[in-house]
Amino acid sequence: MAVSAHKKVLVSRFDREPVEGFIQFQDAQSEALEVLKSDGSLVKVALDETKALCFVRDFAIGEVWKQHRAFSVRPKMPGLWVRLWFRDGESLEGIVPNNLLQVETTGFSIIPPDPTFQNQKIWAPRSALNRVEVLGVIGSPLRRKTPPKVDEGQLTMFE
Repeated sequence: MAVSAHKKVLVSRFDREPVEGFIQFQDAQSEALEVLKSDGSLVKVALDETKALCFVRDFAIGEVWKQHRAFSVRPKMPGLWVRLWFRDGESLEGIVPNNLLQVETTGFSIIPPDPTFQNQKIWAPRSALNRVEVLGVIGSPLRRKTPPKVDEGQLTMFE
């Protein structure tokens, strides 16, 4: 997970209060997230108790990422439309890149259903998930637009 040290995050945890702060760069093999809280303290959150890491625009009260967890209509941005199922039975929909080179080994980085809301991106560690379902492929290069068919009996306008 390559992230900047100056991104505002909300770390949602299983059975515990969320942690708000700024993310510190993590080693790919690290078993804990280091979050610099706004009061200056450094908190280590174990990946086993982390449900989701939300990159937020601004700190807000509570876990606002739970309000917009599914698309109301088919998404328009290209990628794989996926549904993440967490260990506690909750689910979250989002878009992941349709590129196998961008698949992370430690978790899934998704664009949430409403990225104009509070959350810009959400990262879920693999240990927090039961399963991941692909709901659709959006903007597939396999389906190309066919040119409109011209009726042979139609007169041409410009010759």
